[in-house]
Amino acid sequence: MEAIRRIEADYNRSADTHLIRVDLPRYPGITLYLKDESSHPTGSLKHRLARSLFLYALCNGWIGPDTCVIESSSGSTAVSEAYFAKMLGLRFIAVVPASTAAPKLDAIRFHGGEIHMVDDPRTVYDVSNALAAETGGHYLDQFTYAERATDWRGNNNIAESIFAQMSAEEYPVPDWIVCGAGTGGTSATIGRYIAYQRHGTRLCVADPVHSVFHRHFADRQALSLPEGCGSCIEGIGRPRVEPSFIPSVIDRMIAVEDAASIGAMRALSARLGRRVGGSTGTNLIACATLIAEMAAAGERGSIVTLLCDGGERYGCTYYDDAWLEARGIDWRPHAAQMAAMLASA
Repeated sequence: MEAIRRIEADYNRSADTHLIRVDLPRYPGITLYLKDESSHPTGSLKHRLARSLFLYALCNGWIGPDTCVIESSSGSTAVSEAYFAKMLGLRFIAVVPASTAAPKLDAIRFHGGEIHMVDDPRTVYDVSNALAAETGGHYLDQFTYAERATDWRGNNNIAESIFAQMSAEEYPVPDWIVCGAGTGGTSATIGRYIAYQRHGTRLCVADPVHSVFHRHFADRQALSLPEGCGSCIEGIGRPRVEPSFIPSVIDRMIAVEDAASIGAMRALSARLGRRVGGSTGTNLIACATLIAEMAAAGERGSIVTLLCDGGERYGCTYYDDAWLEARGIDWRPHAAQMAAMLASA
């Protein structure tokens, strides 16, 4: 099929994302690595997911040459899906919360996508289904299909890439891999791959404190938050347990306050000399907890986490001090703590 050939050809033209080593002089024998997913053509980890979702839908016969494609997203997935829809000459509609950062909306439009905003983020599912019925199109539904669209056994998924890039390091099998959860697809892929390859690595998922995922991990009866997800960290955390979230493959979850995520994001940006996104800060806070525990136990080893996206799309939010102050987010103490951990000397 021509559409599949185009997607595969695009993949063949792309290099793997870089694995950045971050030495931690304050913690001898422990090294942190950042899997830099911001280098994808559409700038985020969601590029992998979008490619998998399109291939999954095409191979299932759900998308044809005239199909209108719809997705519910907080932004980054829709940016990547708009890219692939444009590649295939398909109409694409992104159903997004009204709070989505403006640069993400601009990126969706840049790739030819249309925006359908909703005031209540909890309605994105029903609105997306309604648009699919109205247009005769297909709702990609990342929240349902993320965990099954990616081949977790290999085929260059993110877990296989991490272990291949770690193979020549001092501690090639990470003690921990840390990621966030938006759909749950990434944690499902990594957790299953670890089990399949029989690695000793443990999987930790960092989750905004106002998300339902860590509550469900602790109590399987906790399925939703009636008040919604109050986190301002885009791309992770949900008000309901999504079908793609598989808690049984996760070893630990750490709940993270938004202020801590923003502070860690700012500190890491200063260390790297370029901006990263908020969900990377969430991951980093969980890494800091694990690093401190390893050091206290006298353990040596490596931890890998994901640099999910760049910070360019958050200039009017997470990097705007006035925006943060208006929301009562006191990030500076957390930035100072993280800067001390990341200090290069």
